[in-house]
Amino acid sequence: MNDTLLKLLQTVDTPTVCNAIEVAQGQRGFDQFTRGTMLCSDPEGGAMVGYARTAKIAALEPPQEAPEVIKARRMAYYKHMSKGPRPAVTVIEDVDFPHCIGAYWGEINTTVHKGLGVSGALTNGVMRDLGDLPSGFPVVAGSIGPSHGFVHVREIGTDVEVFGLRIRDGDLVHADRHGALVIPPEVVDQLADAIHKLLNTEQLILEPARQTGFDFAAFETAWAAFEASRT
Repeated sequence: MNDTLLKLLQTVDTPTVCNAIEVAQGQRGFDQFTRGTMLCSDPEGGAMVGYARTAKIAALEPPQEAPEVIKARRMAYYKHMSKGPRPAVTVIEDVDFPHCIGAYWGEINTTVHKGLGVSGALTNGVMRDLGDLPSGFPVVAGSIGPSHGFVHVREIGTDVEVFGLRIRDGDLVHADRHGALVIPPEVVDQLADAIHKLLNTEQLILEPARQTGFDFAAFETAWAAFEASRT
């Protein structure tokens, strides 16, 4: 992913990217996206884009392993987050889902991850400290809660699942207040052109619809142009 594509992806929402992927693929049916309603710490802050750095956590019960094992894994986790291709997005599966209670994403952890060069976080788990999270580090989460519970890292770099979306370490993720998706590697080189084509095509119907005096006849003409452009 080059800088031009990165900047473009940061300016468009996830539904636009979802549609543009189908434009690039030449068919409907793209399905690598989250299901259900997610929450965003900064709904107006734009999209997070980056290569996934994955892990699994739990918080309902205290860890059963020795404290030194948990501590070593925690440090290995942060080392994993500090490395890998950039931009990066941390993707965490809380294995307690749908009964998550441990807010892994609060003021301290988001600030640490941002300092390590991570661009945002995606999780089926819990976030907290809303209003105190650092700017430029969006969190898209499954819920909001006050406690960290017994939160601890279970796995690092393994495949995870967030709201029905399977994500591998290194997958290219786009996420915002609508949810998240994984961009297929085979469409990356065509994605910028597909986004521009999609946005231009949409204006064929949006511009007339916003004009004073728009009626069914104007709609019929605009829709015909819109349909012709999409085929």
